[in-house]
Amino acid sequence: MDKYKIDSHKLMYHIPRVNDWLKGENISPIYMEISPTGACNHRCIYCGLDFMKYQPRFLDKDILMERLAELGQLGLKSIMYAGEGEPLLHKDIVEIIKHTKNCGIDAAITTNGVLLKKEKVENLLFSLKWIKIGIDGATAQTYAKIHRCPQEDFDKVIENACNAAEIRKNKKYDCTLGMQMVLLPENAQEAISLAKLAREIGMDYFVVKPYSQHPQSITKEYKDIKYQEYEKLSDELQQFNSESFSVIFRLKAMKKWDEAARDYKHCLALPFWSYLDAGGNVWGCSVYLGDEKFHYGNIYEEAFEKIWKSDKRKKSLEWVQSEMDVSCCRVNCRMDEVNRYLWDLKNSSAHVNFI
Repeated sequence: MDKYKIDSHKLMYHIPRVNDWLKGENISPIYMEISPTGACNHRCIYCGLDFMKYQPRFLDKDILMERLAELGQLGLKSIMYAGEGEPLLHKDIVEIIKHTKNCGIDAAITTNGVLLKKEKVENLLFSLKWIKIGIDGATAQTYAKIHRCPQEDFDKVIENACNAAEIRKNKKYDCTLGMQMVLLPENAQEAISLAKLAREIGMDYFVVKPYSQHPQSITKEYKDIKYQEYEKLSDELQQFNSESFSVIFRLKAMKKWDEAARDYKHCLALPFWSYLDAGGNVWGCSVYLGDEKFHYGNIYEEAFEKIWKSDKRKKSLEWVQSEMDVSCCRVNCRMDEVNRYLWDLKNSSAHVNFI
């Protein structure tokens, strides 16, 4: 039951922007991922961004808020606050998210949930479209092993999630609450228990997703993991689906990981999204952080529109279309389904008029 299309994409709901892109126009992005900080209070064993070294840097609030107002005027639709660190470590995150909403941009946050305390939730829920909590075990022992954190953090996360569900219910806020686990050999036996727990404490959904090897990640332990043996979990987890709760077992993504095949020859999705790191750098793709070919500019030095329309970005997109080998990209990257959709539009099959 994937009513949120987590294992798919939603670009088909933005036809005017897609049409402008098809006509060759320099469109504004629809979606951004912003990393408010590089610091993190956990060291998850599967972390794909470990190569960023959890730098204790924080986006300047005033500059970011100025750029958010600009992005709203340019037509940006949504921002997910996540990135290479734990977003709730930024001391101004509540104010930043409130401002995001005021700029007409949908805001969401992916967090490990430890700092999602009651007083913070009360100030965040009204301004957010969704909160996704990464939780990779149904017991404190497994959770602490995978997140490499104190065992007591598990109880903190469950308490915080319960409080969020209760506050949302009492105040009738329209904020979707979900939990997500990365399926690994260490926690596969707890997926059923975790789905049950997520439903009991008032979450709207529980996602089970595959590991995806980041090309730059220091961690290589799971690069050869196969998910075929876990497919039976999909059927077992369906027992928890109801009108108010969904289990989203990302079977499509797992099959793509096992097969490692792509239906497109070039990455076409970059004009539709962007990544802002904790140092203010604007990137074309989060898989290539640190690669100058994907670095567009810095919001401390220039307005976003100037960066987006720069010759540097234009040359980057031209290189991606002419030289980049997508077989070297991350399997199941965030834009994979978008790329499949755009490739079909650009390379349609015969007889498309016979709808």
